[in-house]
Amino acid sequence: MTGALINTATVLAGGAAGLTLKSKLPERLQRAGLQLLGIVTLVLGVKMAVGTHNLFVVVTALAAGMASGSLLKIQQRLERAAQRLQQRFVSNRESSRIAEGFITTSLLFCVGPMTIVGSIQDGLIGDYKLIAIKSAMDGVAAMAFAAGLGWGVLLSAATVLVVQGGITLGANALSGFFTEPLITETSAVGGVLVVCIGIGLLGLKKLPVADYLPAILFAPLLARLFQRL
Repeated sequence: MTGALINTATVLAGGAAGLTLKSKLPERLQRAGLQLLGIVTLVLGVKMAVGTHNLFVVVTALAAGMASGSLLKIQQRLERAAQRLQQRFVSNRESSRIAEGFITTSLLFCVGPMTIVGSIQDGLIGDYKLIAIKSAMDGVAAMAFAAGLGWGVLLSAATVLVVQGGITLGANALSGFFTEPLITETSAVGGVLVVCIGIGLLGLKKLPVADYLPAILFAPLLARLFQRL
């Protein structure tokens, strides 16, 4: 739960700072901060990915994950869900900015591969470095959103705690299933997804990373299969 607690704290701190500033951060400063975080994310993803001991498992899990994710249209469904929620609360001028801030930032902070991969790592092996990077990003974003949308952004900290904490506890409960080889290959697949996130943060290319998420499920299953062969 360490990662979830850190992320919750950074959202609260960033939101409080944004309310104090009462104005949006300079766009140039936001862009520079995201680029720096993009580089750090990219490096961390590469480090995770090269730790694999079975490249075939990683490639197969990614291929199966991408295929199933694309067929299920995970990225498209998430984007549509976000649009529907935002339209419901912010479709007219009288809509509550509190609800807008809460819905917008809850989706931003909780719906994404970094949340899932980082929380699983935290639950399985107590490694919350990825969540720490995400926490820094969320803190900066919360500051900017709170300055523009008000204290509703602070409410999303509860969403972060529940969603990320739930994933972490679930992964911890399954830790008996995850032997060291399974953790290694799952982390390697997660590393590839993290690289994709870093590419997006750097503005190099927008990738449908959510469509690749099923690869995280295929990785331990394939690794276990190869263990038995």
